[in-house]
Amino acid sequence: MNCQFCFTGRMGLRKHLSTAEIVEQAVFARKLFSDEFGTITNVVFMGMGEPLHNVDNVIKASSIMVDEQGLQFSPRKVTVSTSGLVPEIKRFLNESNCDLAVSLNATTDEVRDWIMPINRRYNLSTLLGTLREELRLRPKSIVLFEYVMLAGVNDSVDDAKRLTELVRGIACKINLISFNPHSGSQFKPTPDEKIIEFRNMLIQSGLTVMVRLSRGDDQMAACGQLGAAGDYQLPLLRVPEKFQVAL
Repeated sequence: MNCQFCFTGRMGLRKHLSTAEIVEQAVFARKLFSDEFGTITNVVFMGMGEPLHNVDNVIKASSIMVDEQGLQFSPRKVTVSTSGLVPEIKRFLNESNCDLAVSLNATTDEVRDWIMPINRRYNLSTLLGTLREELRLRPKSIVLFEYVMLAGVNDSVDDAKRLTELVRGIACKINLISFNPHSGSQFKPTPDEKIIEFRNMLIQSGLTVMVRLSRGDDQMAACGQLGAAGDYQLPLLRVPEKFQVAL
């Protein structure tokens, strides 16, 4: 997807996992970790690629995970994350009873066009309008909006105000994510104290907000760091002039 802040996203497409390969990961994780950490109860489709690019197999795999004859996860504990593929979002919300997470990361089309090129096809208005429309048919569903905090890019007071307005009318939670630096990255993480200020503004507006702490960044295994550069990486995109100082 060539998200500019994500090491994984700039690797390009390597392959799609089959339904069996996806389910096998959950089965294998249970075997590896249940004795040490207790029963594994949550599954999130994200990380190495855009799940809804592989929508057929993701819907099949998630249905096996929540089936009583399958892995017996609760549908509320299985979440599929997307960068914003609108037709596939519609299909997922109509065919699956699992939860949806949307990687938002910007409050204007100018910024999102730059850091998430998918926005040039499905802009913020189209994406959020689709969610409002489709979620009317799923009144018990809550969308998780993921928001990676990038210093000087999407972490201003105005961004907090715009974010509040953008998600108004959508049953949601906001997950603020500290940016994890990696090789070739243009971006810097927002300081922790500014993340807390941003969070508090959203809470004061009536939103439910979580802050995700970085885990695994010392091993290049945190959110947005997974992958291997290889011989090919998608290109960095032109930085809008007003953000060049921030970078």
